[in-house]
Amino acid sequence: MRYTVNKSLLAIAVSGILMAPAANATNGYFMHGTSTKEKGLAGAGTAFSQDAMAAATNPAGMAFVGERFDIGAAVFSPSNRGYKVTGNPPVPGGVGVTALDPGAFPAMACNPIFTQPSGACAPPFSINPGKQDSKNDFFLIPHGGYNWQLNPDTAIGVSFYGNGGMNTEYTKGSATLPNGSKPNQGFPIEELDGTYGDGNAGINLEQGFLNISFAKKINDKHAFGASVLVAGQRMAIKGLGNFGQFSLNPNKLDSAQHDLSFGVGLKVGYQGELVEGMRVGISYQSKINMQEFDEYRGLFAEKGDFDIPSVYNIGVSFDVGETGVLVADFQRINYSDVASINNSISPLMDGTCANALNASIQAQAPSAAAGAGCLGGQKGAGFGWRDMNIIKV
Repeated sequence: MRYTVNKSLLAIAVSGILMAPAANATNGYFMHGTSTKEKGLAGAGTAFSQDAMAAATNPAGMAFVGERFDIGAAVFSPSNRGYKVTGNPPVPGGVGVTALDPGAFPAMACNPIFTQPSGACAPPFSINPGKQDSKNDFFLIPHGGYNWQLNPDTAIGVSFYGNGGMNTEYTKGSATLPNGSKPNQGFPIEELDGTYGDGNAGINLEQGFLNISFAKKINDKHAFGASVLVAGQRMAIKGLGNFGQFSLNPNKLDSAQHDLSFGVGLKVGYQGELVEGMRVGISYQSKINMQEFDEYRGLFAEKGDFDIPSVYNIGVSFDVGETGVLVADFQRINYSDVASINNSISPLMDGTCANALNASIQAQAPSAAAGAGCLGGQKGAGFGWRDMNIIKV
């Protein structure tokens, strides 16, 4: 990335380092498929269920897999997670205020605390040039399930599985910025260790599901199913402390401690053979309202809310010859359900949030921001993710 303006740098801080690596590796932070067999078919399984993990995609498919137990694991290895900064940060225009002319501030183009010894304005924040790679390249994601065949037409199942998750950790790099821990010295501009000048930076999100399913055949070729989902997730974030002035709660921005949240949702589905050798399937998973992350209510929108978005799948499968099968799925992940994921970064620089930040800078005293668009606010800045349409064949 090249230096642009402070708004872009902040967008990198609260979105790029946290979420972008996972977006390149999976369907956002969802797995492309759940079981090993389903992964082998590009994750398509809405109309073609193969094992006791079928309920993770379409609970109706449990009616067709028989009584069985399946367990497995995936090694998830996202590659090329890193950032590269080239060139030098631009110096804002205008002349800064010197100690010899403190009363000139209202007519100047930059705040007095950003004045270099020469009298020129210095950028308030910049990531220093260099290339940094994220640590932690391998992640084990287990799954398992059991399907009980109560009678030829009815089955209940229990399965557990995880989403792809996301993890980045940057232990090197540095930033140049006003040192907010030294307001008595006029926020001296210093080079501080860490991508954002606050030591090691990164995030760890782990998300898991317990799926309790029920499936019922209405005849030999058609079935409906439903699941109760118990979801748990934990989050740890570090290295963003220097953005506290953009937060409604600077003390709950990046505790580096794992915080837990839980929620309950539903999944329903249908699967059936319309004509000989042609099956169709459809499933819908509700948005799962999770408990807020209390340790990060100063970072995520709506006071730390980080729900799991709704998802629906439509699939078809065709028998090919005596042993072959062609499968295809369409999946929609509604990231717009979750403000922390969907909201734009732009509210951070608009209205009362930016005004409060400027007032804090001019007073040379750090303080919490104010306004619904600030970090942690009801309309707080998010990652700017849109809904995703995914085709699997």
